[in-house]
Amino acid sequence: MSKVKFTYYPGCSSMESGKHLDMSVRAISTKLDFELETINDWNCCGASVGHVKCGPLATWSLSGRNLAKAREQGTADVISPCAACYLNTHAVNERMKEDSKARAEINEALSTAGLSYDGDLKVRHVCEVLVNHVGNERIAREVTNPLHGLKVAGWVGCQTVRPFAGTESGGNFDTYHEPKFLDAFHETCGAEPVAFEPKTACCGGSVSVYSPEKTLPLMAKILAAAQDAKADVISTPCPLCQVNVEMYQDRINKEMGTNFNIPVVFYSQIMAVSFGMSVKEAALDKHMIRPEKLIGMAKG
Repeated sequence: MSKVKFTYYPGCSSMESGKHLDMSVRAISTKLDFELETINDWNCCGASVGHVKCGPLATWSLSGRNLAKAREQGTADVISPCAACYLNTHAVNERMKEDSKARAEINEALSTAGLSYDGDLKVRHVCEVLVNHVGNERIAREVTNPLHGLKVAGWVGCQTVRPFAGTESGGNFDTYHEPKFLDAFHETCGAEPVAFEPKTACCGGSVSVYSPEKTLPLMAKILAAAQDAKADVISTPCPLCQVNVEMYQDRINKEMGTNFNIPVVFYSQIMAVSFGMSVKEAALDKHMIRPEKLIGMAKG
């Protein structure tokens, strides 16, 4: 397989709370024949709350600017590892392709910064690239440290597959309600996917930032399912899912009388360890709840 270059949109979480996703995705990309060229001077996509105060055009224009900056760098597909970044960027890209009025409004806003974009790029999620471009057979060839004995609860979350994963523009890489790609990744890495019913359950997303009392019960259900399955770790592709369910475990325990202490990692960290990478290369030193079993399996 020849190396393919993608224009990479890391998203705001890559700067701090989701740094371990960004670092581990970059690490595995060096082994899996795809090159990441970061969008120059990228900005926030508006995530899930940008429209609340500013309205849709402002949020569309944030993603429109990123797409315009990506287009300045060429015609390579744009990829993002973050569910919300992908969701917003992909949705705006499709809107600009299909809706001439929206495209004109967004380009009017972009013109104030001397930018424009016609909607001629393709926006993809890193997981879809791993499924459709790389494939599990290719991933398996890089596994030098199979993670036998690691039990993993694969938690896709609500945004990575909805609403685009089952569409042509989204790559038709999985289904909305019973996605299998994450368990397949883990199995390819030698780990054991456990039965985990809330695969696409919502953790409350950004609502947890300003109103966590409304979302703690959602997270508790996810944690309880992982605990019942005797999972060593929960693995997710979503940086907001990861930080929410890791960060709020102490509060859930205090308020609900539970005893959760379950590490929440990224699939890309599991891949990195199975590829023979170190704790630092897999960014396993960035967690609030240390994934001790996975750390013990890392090479150095």
